[in-house]
Amino acid sequence: MKITVKDICAFMEAWAPQELACDWDKVGLHTGSLHHTVTAVLTCLTVTPEAVRAAHKTGANMIIAHHPLIWTPLKRLCPDDPQTAICLDLTARNIACLVAHTNLDMAPGGVNDALARRLQLEDCAPLFRNEGLKYYKLISFVPPGHVDAIREALAVAGAGRIGHYTHCSYQSSGMGSFLPGKSASPFSGRKGRLNTEPETRLEMQADSTCLKAVLAALHAVHPYEEPVCDVVPLANSLQGPGLGCRGRLNESMSMKEFARHVRKKLGIPYVQVYAASGKPVRHVAVLGGSGGKSVTELPGNVDVFVSGDIGYHDAQSALLRGLSCIDAGHAGTELPILEVIRLRLRACFRTLPVKVFRERSLGQLSC
Repeated sequence: MKITVKDICAFMEAWAPQELACDWDKVGLHTGSLHHTVTAVLTCLTVTPEAVRAAHKTGANMIIAHHPLIWTPLKRLCPDDPQTAICLDLTARNIACLVAHTNLDMAPGGVNDALARRLQLEDCAPLFRNEGLKYYKLISFVPPGHVDAIREALAVAGAGRIGHYTHCSYQSSGMGSFLPGKSASPFSGRKGRLNTEPETRLEMQADSTCLKAVLAALHAVHPYEEPVCDVVPLANSLQGPGLGCRGRLNESMSMKEFARHVRKKLGIPYVQVYAASGKPVRHVAVLGGSGGKSVTELPGNVDVFVSGDIGYHDAQSALLRGLSCIDAGHAGTELPILEVIRLRLRACFRTLPVKVFRERSLGQLSC
């Protein structure tokens, strides 16, 4: 079965919709054609010359990167600029590049969930909620025998998620009426006369990141030729995806033990520890990438904050609040997502080879 760049982009969009990305971010397809066939995929954090050569060597003609390839518009296409040279090299080798950055940071099962799972945290919840999401109530009218199938399809597309619950819905019974025209193909009833049929009113909520997919799923599985669907904006705030993650360890550790645990689980040569006290570590907050500026916004029931790019003044602010920090590096805290991308792609596209490229610089440092 042929797999195209468009197929891979649709897969990533369903998992980490671009609407979740920060407004300053540059996500989506940076190079390549949506219609080209994908022979193999390489995942990496940053598109470097080494990553491009690795993709070419392994036969991968598509790269899924976390960090944007193009931050600012290219003013000229000359290879004397290193970043432009990478773009030209990708184009010359016919390699597509898809970027999933802050949208993958925010998405359920994304960067921060992967980091929390790698550190074996339990009972996890978003650290900072996304307040910018819009929520809707989806209402449709369904033949009674099709309710379960339609509810399942909408749930798979993202509807009916409230906190830790999925498949949330409400249904009530009633009678629907319709008069099919000459060109109609009604699911039931007769043309040219007013028909009444028992129907179930099915209600589910959906947020703005999945609404398009939910509506597509409804039209794909609904038996009616013209399914009726009401989309009602909601004013209430529901628990949606968020940035970062907080959870707890199964057992308390000393700060020294936990620092070793972080370094070992992430497979990095060292971590920087800022210990506020000698109390045991149990409740942990994580934020993949650059989280130093977030220390003043953290909740008070956290023993230690694990992130990257924690500067001197950030650490001092945390210590004054009695919060310990572990700086595991920008790339170090994002590395776990690469294996998650690989596993998800293989689960969906079973015949597609997927390789993980680990930045060489991460293995060169020792302390």
